Amino acid sequence: MWPIKKAARKTAVLTAGAVLSISLLAACTNGKATDTTQQQKDNSPVVAQYDGGTITENEFNKEVSMMKFLTPQYAQAFDQDQYRDLLLQQEVAYKSLADQASQAAKEAGAKQADEQIKQLTSSVDPEQLQEMLKTSNLTEQDVKDYMTRALTASEVMKEKVTDADVQKYFDSHKDEYTTANVRHVLIGLQSADGKTKRTDAEALKLAKEIKAKLDGGADFAEIAKKYSDDPGSKDKGGLYENQPVSNWVEQFKEATLKQKIGVIGDPVKTDYGYHIIKVESRTEKSFADLTTEEKDTIKSQLASQNFSNYMATEIPKMIKSKNLPKVEGAAEGATDGAGAGAGASTGTGTDATGGSNATEGTATEGSSSSK
Repeated sequence: MWPIKKAARKTAVLTAGAVLSISLLAACTNGKATDTTQQQKDNSPVVAQYDGGTITENEFNKEVSMMKFLTPQYAQAFDQDQYRDLLLQQEVAYKSLADQASQAAKEAGAKQADEQIKQLTSSVDPEQLQEMLKTSNLTEQDVKDYMTRALTASEVMKEKVTDADVQKYFDSHKDEYTTANVRHVLIGLQSADGKTKRTDAEALKLAKEIKAKLDGGADFAEIAKKYSDDPGSKDKGGLYENQPVSNWVEQFKEATLKQKIGVIGDPVKTDYGYHIIKVESRTEKSFADLTTEEKDTIKSQLASQNFSNYMATEIPKMIKSKNLPKVEGAAEGATDGAGAGAGASTGTGTDATGGSNATEGTATEGSSSSK
């Protein structure tokens, strides 16, 4: 991640939205959800009753195993009673939404799941995958069934998002869709090679001296190559070309949006140091300019918000009784992690700005790309 890129947001594990986005990443190889757990005799106790169905202890234990398999970095959290209760609510949400899904939602969920499982299986050694499944007491079919149900639930929520909702979101986040060509010189609190440390005052002093050189007619590209501490742009003369302003930290973004075109601004402070910025061009988008992918990303973000609202307001009213066994010797405290997992509900991740950042994750997550 280069200095001016927006830092990955740290999200508390297992908020309703995080659970949804982390979960939605696997598949069904046919066009229908074939939940094999329902085809087998299950005589385990009922741990929850809700309007429209029940959750058995075996079903719930499989839900816990599934989440540990998909997000092993959070495994400890799933042994805590507070998060087990949240997983139970999530399972009720997925099942209730899948039960009410239209045929179109079922087909779309299965298709997306199929694409995701292909990515998963192609990125993990087959023997390693089978060993991971065995350790988790799961089968590949279990994963397919679970993810098809989860992705179908996501599609149900997407169907509730109207074109008017997408337009309203865009209208309130227009700046995030502006793109710009920007040159900058970063004077960091340490040099790019890490050998030179600077105080804030020293960095500002040097930034002002460099601005004076530029104001005096020095070539910006040459100055950037010589002085900039941003390895992502210095060899390109400090240029970031045709970039969404939402990619950048807030102070840099605001300067890019407000500075006059072609004018070198005063040094702008960020956590990385001081930036001397020249905006070469700026292009604002109208709603009509949005691509289908950008509109679908907005719809997915709104669907994820709708799911969180559904979890918070509807699921507690639907659940009539709960009887989850307590975990003996459960670890205390929540586990935090960086990066929201990617899934159909979030399109390009949980980027609430509606920007086009790449999805993040491990086997179910990937790191966002840097310029």
